[in-house]
Amino acid sequence: MPWTTRGDALQPEHRARLLASGVLAEVLDDVPLREVTAPLPAWWHDYGNALYLADRMSIPQAMVEVLTTYPFRDALIVCATGMEFFSSVLVGGDGATIFVGPHTFMTAADLYCGAGSTLVLNSHVVATGKAIVDARNGGSIVALPDQLWAAGAYVVTDDMHRLEDLETGARLNAYGAHVRLGRHVWLGRDAIVSGHVEIGEGAVVGMRSLVRNQKVPAHTAVAGTPARVIREGVTWQGEDTP
Repeated sequence: MPWTTRGDALQPEHRARLLASGVLAEVLDDVPLREVTAPLPAWWHDYGNALYLADRMSIPQAMVEVLTTYPFRDALIVCATGMEFFSSVLVGGDGATIFVGPHTFMTAADLYCGAGSTLVLNSHVVATGKAIVDARNGGSIVALPDQLWAAGAYVVTDDMHRLEDLETGARLNAYGAHVRLGRHVWLGRDAIVSGHVEIGEGAVVGMRSLVRNQKVPAHTAVAGTPARVIREGVTWQGEDTP
């Protein structure tokens, strides 16, 4: 039996917020969601937070206990897939929005969303091991459907520490960046995606490559640090065939 108590279906204001955050309407409309009403700490509801789960999906009690260690306000978290194989889901401040879409499977993944930030995995996002997905400082990470991320993928908006010019004090590294991965993107083992990034449909990022503050064209293969286009006009298949 599920340990959670389910309540109402997705509220219109929460649906609007998800759509504005980058969740596709066709994904959202295909998932029956119910709000989790208990067991949650008293401050959870008093501070205007909402957690939704899809029918027949669950989230480990221990994961929620860690999530709710420190209070925050106005967080919207939607899990439309089973969260048993994820490592953690953490919120680092008020106004965070997290959507983990259907048919998403991420082994030992850590998800973090800071204050005023957005983390959206639309659907069919597969990460084979220990991915880290980190949105902070008002930034956003939006992955469109059909992603394959090899072990060690690291997708992050910011560096978590300030790098500045010694003379002027001006910040040099991204702050509150926006990352968008198009449909059918393959990230190779230990690939890093950081800063303001747009990866086009069907693109492939080679293993141990760094895509940082770059736009990767659709149907290209990129590799290196920083990544550069090594092949155009490519596509990829999930099956390993001759």
